[in-house]
Amino acid sequence: MENKNSQDTFNYTYSAREQKEIQNIRNKYSAPAEQEDNLERLRRLDAGVTQKGTVVSLVIGILSTTVLGVGMCCCMVWDDLGMWMFALGILVGVIGIIGICLAYPLYMRITKKEREKIAPEILRLTDQLMK
Repeated sequence: MENKNSQDTFNYTYSAREQKEIQNIRNKYSAPAEQEDNLERLRRLDAGVTQKGTVVSLVIGILSTTVLGVGMCCCMVWDDLGMWMFALGILVGVIGIIGICLAYPLYMRITKKEREKIAPEILRLTDQLMK
């Protein structure tokens, strides 16, 4: 019984990389049937605490830097339009500097409020995970 027909043989090639890619694609389109476990929820909540403060402080910082740049333009580039542009440039630049200086304290304040708001849920999850 040494001679085997081609119909009797089974060829199988396994590629872990292909299987993982197929599984990732399948997971994108399948409905989330299983609940998020507590550790993943804890990680997501912890990471989300600083996001709001980061976005707000970045927007304030970028806008304030732009205002500072406009003030510098008034002082250095448009100075041929008169002394009033220089004074306006100083005023606009100071406003920009104040905004830049307020970006970090604003981040800290927003993050502190978000932590206070989410603290009970974080403590409840950590108590469950530590038991």
